[in-house]
Amino acid sequence: MSTIPPRAAAADPDPLRLEGSQVLRLAAQSMFDAFADAAMGTLVVDRAHRIVWISEGYKSFLPALGFGSEREFVGRRVEEVIPNTMLGQVIESGEAILVDLLTNRAGTFLVSRLPLRDEAGEVIGAFGMVMMDHPESRMQPLMQKFARLQAELEKARAQLAEQRRPKHTVASFIGSSAAALEVKRQARRVAQTGSTVLLLGETGTGKELLAHAIHAASARAARPFVSVNIAAVPETLLEAEFFGVAPGAYTGAERRGREGKFKLADGGTLFLDEIGDMPLVLQGKLLRVLQEQEFEALGSNRVERVDVRIVAATSRDLDAMVARGEFRADLFYRLNVLPIHLPPLRERLSDLEALAEALTEDIARRSGLPPKSLTPEALDLLAAQPWPGNIRELRNVLEQATLMTDDHVLGPAHFTAALRLQAATAPARDGGQPMPWGVEAPSVLPLAQQVEGVERRAIAAALQATAGNKLAAARLLRMSRAALYERLTRWPDLARVKTNANGAVSPE
Repeated sequence: MSTIPPRAAAADPDPLRLEGSQVLRLAAQSMFDAFADAAMGTLVVDRAHRIVWISEGYKSFLPALGFGSEREFVGRRVEEVIPNTMLGQVIESGEAILVDLLTNRAGTFLVSRLPLRDEAGEVIGAFGMVMMDHPESRMQPLMQKFARLQAELEKARAQLAEQRRPKHTVASFIGSSAAALEVKRQARRVAQTGSTVLLLGETGTGKELLAHAIHAASARAARPFVSVNIAAVPETLLEAEFFGVAPGAYTGAERRGREGKFKLADGGTLFLDEIGDMPLVLQGKLLRVLQEQEFEALGSNRVERVDVRIVAATSRDLDAMVARGEFRADLFYRLNVLPIHLPPLRERLSDLEALAEALTEDIARRSGLPPKSLTPEALDLLAAQPWPGNIRELRNVLEQATLMTDDHVLGPAHFTAALRLQAATAPARDGGQPMPWGVEAPSVLPLAQQVEGVERRAIAAALQATAGNKLAAARLLRMSRAALYERLTRWPDLARVKTNANGAVSPE
């Protein structure tokens, strides 16, 4: 038993005999004093963001802040007297900001901010320190690096915003025919609503352009426009593409996770191209997002809410797919709120001249060549074509004709080779006419044999168009000369071709 009197024990300064709480209080006081001595100025703010104390050093900043004395400064809310301060954020979040730059009318300062807590751990205020004034002169390398990183961040943000900004407006949908004007009228009308839009039409009719236009004319125009081509994403990756991946969701997943298209499009528009190619297993999950505006990232059990407007598009016959059980009826009804049918080019041939003019100008701009014009005879020839690929096919023909000649005016002869190549590669039905939208091409032969037949016809047509010049034929087909020679080795009868009596290409 100890023989030390209680009074003597209480007066004993030996720190080993102090209680743990006393040690913590002494440590906190010592740390506070050390910070106050080391810093150029310090201040304390209470839970209500009011300044309750400033150090002697901090008083030297008052004149630059517009105050003549401590009495005018202490007791005011910190946001009112210190521009750009973040002490209020530290109080509300409870998280320290150890190193930061503060710039206001008093100058630029290197500062540190710490939350103050009571014994229960509740935030009761914040402690701010001015570590250095004019750090731009004393920490020049660090400041330069900070400025460079800040500039790079702003540039990246600007590039990302540019990529997600709508590229087209309703006026970009070229045409003055009754069909084109009706499409533009419907697009402007649905843009004023927040409902889901379904764009229907053959491939190459301008569905993606119209999706951009609807977004640009809507109240969401300042928010992101995000598109995903469902047919171009492997089925196994579609869920992650749509909903994102939680950190560590599976082996090889990114450590910080990855946001999906729905999250990226929050507040804006999500364009789902080729919606008819979506697997059935994902159609139910998409339906939930459309109905509830919420989803769960892959590998996460946390529900995230989003505000996304959906514009979907397809070149397939969704009604027939629903009847065959290939597309969910409830999802179809949810998507088919505001349908817009885009007419094929053959149903608005009066727009062909305006389309050809706009396309040739764009081709010239992209290729760096002078713009070329078309003769009336060339326009008549183009108007006589069925255009199964619509405007996309028209552009392809115009580009081939433009790049294969130095002439500034294009006549019918300039399009002969390109049109023959298009006819050789286009899918056909009975009678040799292009397949109409919504009709499946017969597939009696195995796919490999069908592909081989298309290749043979295309190469034969290119060789015929170039009078057997293999280099020119390779350029026309946009394939390497080595690849063309490999095909000719496989099919030696194609090395010499001629045109038979009815104009069809046949081996010599």
